[in-house]
Amino acid sequence: MLFKSLAHPTRLRLLHALIRAGELNVSDLAREVEMTTQAVSNQLQRLAEISVVTSRRDGLQIIYRVIDPCVPVLLERGWCHIDEFDEVAGARAKTG
Repeated sequence: MLFKSLAHPTRLRLLHALIRAGELNVSDLAREVEMTTQAVSNQLQRLAEISVVTSRRDGLQIIYRVIDPCVPVLLERGWCHIDEFDEVAGARAKTG
């Protein structure tokens, strides 16, 4: 279920923003990824259901953070592979 969730581009953007910031409330996260708060809330709920993120209440705001220790590592490795692919593709384009 984790990899299926990570395959969703919107969830990836949310997780990336949360990992960079540490934790964010729904409104700030929505601004960060340029989405509506309702859309962000829906995706965060799905991530919470599989224990990737957790939330806490701070007054009227709900603050989210990533709690699955594997997720930051998986995203970092994924970006590493994307960077390597881009380098190889770029080198091939120059010589091709």
